[in-house]
Amino acid sequence: MKRVLILDLDNTIYPVSSIASDVFDSIFELIDNELGANDQQAAAQAKHELTRRPYQQVAEEHGFSDELKTKGIELLRNLSYDKPMQWYPEYEVIRAINIDKYLVTKGFKKLQNSKFKMLGIESDFKKCIVVDPEESPLNKKDIFAQIIADNGYAVEEVLVVGDDPESEIKAAQELGIDTFLFDPANKHPHANVTYRGKDYTRIQEIIER
Repeated sequence: MKRVLILDLDNTIYPVSSIASDVFDSIFELIDNELGANDQQAAAQAKHELTRRPYQQVAEEHGFSDELKTKGIELLRNLSYDKPMQWYPEYEVIRAINIDKYLVTKGFKKLQNSKFKMLGIESDFKKCIVVDPEESPLNKKDIFAQIIADNGYAVEEVLVVGDDPESEIKAAQELGIDTFLFDPANKHPHANVTYRGKDYTRIQEIIER
């Protein structure tokens, strides 16, 4: 039986696409001006990746210039979101589960904290943690291990829920934690995960096993 749920935020609790234009328009313009001038496909791919992965990682993998990296970080570091947000309807299942829940997300602290506020989800969790690469060398794997150690949980009592096989899912697997891949569009049919689903209807069943 599981005692603990650890959730990702972006594209796990709410769809990033619902706020992408408001949050990323300025960054997208910078990318179009630099990458798009020579390769529009590369620019489009980089912009898509920004809706699901941290800026620093996308910048590195897509060869952003030092100038573009710096401008992007400066823009995002001071950004917050103050418009109404709505979680996935599927998230209601998670809210109703009465066990210890933690939210662990990677990104710029000010922006991620503003999302917590606009979604109104902070009270759903025992703790909400932002892994900000600008402030700390820690990653999600480090935070998962810390949560387990600080609270005396056993690894087998934990379930990590997320949408990205290369982020929170991979971090959990490296610690021997069971995983649930939330994949409503079936983008990752071949990902190596413990459980998967297009919604969260199986979560309660999985917890009680």
